[in-house]
Amino acid sequence: MAITWDVNQDYHSSANTDSLCVHHLDIHLQVDFDSQQLTGIVNLSFTRKQVQSILILDCRDLFIDSITDLEGHLLTYQCSTVNAIVGQQCLIDVGLTMTEVVVHYRTSSSAQGLQWLTPEQTLGKKLPYLFSQSQPINARSWLPLQDTPKARITFNATVHVPKGFRAVMSANNNPKMPDDGVFTFCMNKPIPTHLLAIAVGDLTFKATGPRSGIYTEPALLDAAVREFEDTEAMIQVAESLLGPYAWGRYDMIVLPPSFPFGGMENPMLAFMTPTLIAGDKSLVSTVAHELAHSWTGNLVSNATWRDLWLNEGFTTYFTNRIVEAIYGKEQAELEWVIEFGRLAEEMQSMPLAEQTLPANVQDRDPNLAFNRFTYDKASMFVHELESRLGRVAFDVFLRNYVEHFAFSAITTEIFVEYAQQTLLVEHGDKLSFNELSEWIYGQGLPDWFAAPTSTSFDKVDAAVAAFVEGAPAHTLAVMQWRVHHWQYFLTKLPLVVSQSMLLDLDETFHFTGHQNAEIACDWYRVAIRNHFEPVLPELSMYLCSIGRGKFVRPLFIELQLAGYQQELRAIYQQARPGYHPSLQVQLDALLEVDNTLIK
Repeated sequence: MAITWDVNQDYHSSANTDSLCVHHLDIHLQVDFDSQQLTGIVNLSFTRKQVQSILILDCRDLFIDSITDLEGHLLTYQCSTVNAIVGQQCLIDVGLTMTEVVVHYRTSSSAQGLQWLTPEQTLGKKLPYLFSQSQPINARSWLPLQDTPKARITFNATVHVPKGFRAVMSANNNPKMPDDGVFTFCMNKPIPTHLLAIAVGDLTFKATGPRSGIYTEPALLDAAVREFEDTEAMIQVAESLLGPYAWGRYDMIVLPPSFPFGGMENPMLAFMTPTLIAGDKSLVSTVAHELAHSWTGNLVSNATWRDLWLNEGFTTYFTNRIVEAIYGKEQAELEWVIEFGRLAEEMQSMPLAEQTLPANVQDRDPNLAFNRFTYDKASMFVHELESRLGRVAFDVFLRNYVEHFAFSAITTEIFVEYAQQTLLVEHGDKLSFNELSEWIYGQGLPDWFAAPTSTSFDKVDAAVAAFVEGAPAHTLAVMQWRVHHWQYFLTKLPLVVSQSMLLDLDETFHFTGHQNAEIACDWYRVAIRNHFEPVLPELSMYLCSIGRGKFVRPLFIELQLAGYQQELRAIYQQARPGYHPSLQVQLDALLEVDNTLIK
């Protein structure tokens, strides 16, 4: 019997937002690096939509000390486990008139939304470091709340840290606020709960423009500012396409290497991986991506994790438009072709039923929604909309779409209904409902889809062909190749490459230990699958120094597939303590590790 799902329900939250919906948090946090614990008091204000006496919150591995009303009277509550993915639900008896509750709590050492780093794991080696990662459902591991994109919240926060540390949050950050141990924040625009973020450490700041700047450890600051100096130009391009930037400032924090993502679009303080700092701005499209989320993702959000493609597909497309405006059409085309290459690779291994835009993860870990279909297939769909309508007409549709749904969360079906009422009415001669449905609900890519191309890759195809036919590496015409050319070259090599050819490539182009993390990862994948063992020492160092899932996950899979079980165990045992807790959980399951590696 086939399982049917309610497409409007958030299966990853127990919150009863349709009845009692939390809309504001007053947060008080004490940061204790010795115990690696947050002690918190949070006042939750909620709106009554229906007659209901029970407020339901999400939490995971939190120690709830007490729950009271505003006068301090104890309230009756019960916390129980839902399942391993969702965590616990906390049911609070709030009667029929109450609209605020106060929760006193502490975090646990297993909080998947927090990573605590020792001084030795930081760049400066002087102070410990804390940062959060709430997306998709990890906010509930450091705050008791209704942890669903449907429950948009504003918040005020006071954070107490040891003197000499600086705290920042996804809110207004004042770099001139003295580091006397107390930091205050205000987010007065409603945000989804997965955008709640905090970082504490040895942080300094430098502006990159009138409304943007960088927080990071002192030793990395100048390099980060140089790499991201085009931020204000990106903001202006984005505004010209989708309207005024709604969040005031667009600051970024460059985190330690264990941050598991390329970036995270936390409003007013985007989190960035240091692997983007390549010295030549070749990887700054991630900055454009997180900025683009300020409209598609932060302003218009997915209502459930099934609908993630509405965030990531439009944002990936929008990123390409920003890159084209700032860095030129050639670079935009290169990135689009590389994007399709990632999708094509994942299509070979992903079950066909999984190759739809809605990520049907209702009964599974929502992290599985973050795949090439919610990003790159969805982006191909948006590119086709632009192609069908023409850029001018499509830009009008896109801007109207963002304005119409600003500060709200929508499902796939709400988007389809909106497209029927606008897109298909105004441009019915260019796109049919059946074609729209095939893109969204169909498996794989539509039969009529034409993959993106770039003549800029012709020289790379020629170089690959020449090398495969026996030309020495030093004779290849690689002058003025960009990072994307090198990525394309490595992915276009045959699956089987001889040891002598790999040695020739490495000696000529110095791929092993390459400073560009993208190139290094692509090279190590080629080397592992061909048992080119000279890379193993550098590969181990790479995996122990970078915690970005985009690189770490495929390399461990390659080691597993190539039969390097002993090497995999040794590297993972050494690297695992430095990975973010959420990535540890994913890799433990993926690699089916035993307890000896986890202890």
